[in-house]
Amino acid sequence: MTKWTPTHEAPEPLEGPVVPTVVGGTVLWFVLFLVQLPFYGWFDEHGHAWWVWTCLAGAGLGLIGVWYVRGRDAALKRQAAARDGDGTRADHPTA
Repeated sequence: MTKWTPTHEAPEPLEGPVVPTVVGGTVLWFVLFLVQLPFYGWFDEHGHAWWVWTCLAGAGLGLIGVWYVRGRDAALKRQAAARDGDGTRADHPTA
């Protein structure tokens, strides 16, 4: 069997408002946890207590994600500022 090789280059990754997106998702998971918390007894009786804990886990993992994407965003901004200081423009890098 021969190895498959792509016939075209991969597209550039999409950049968007990553930090607000991750913060919004984290807040959503935490709100879902808080909304379900008063009904924990019902969830437990019906074997669905994992729903509550899944929302809490999503919020906790989202906090790690917020920390990560904020650091990534800061690193990208530092890199762009360093490129601007070298005399090259960040929006049009020279190759």
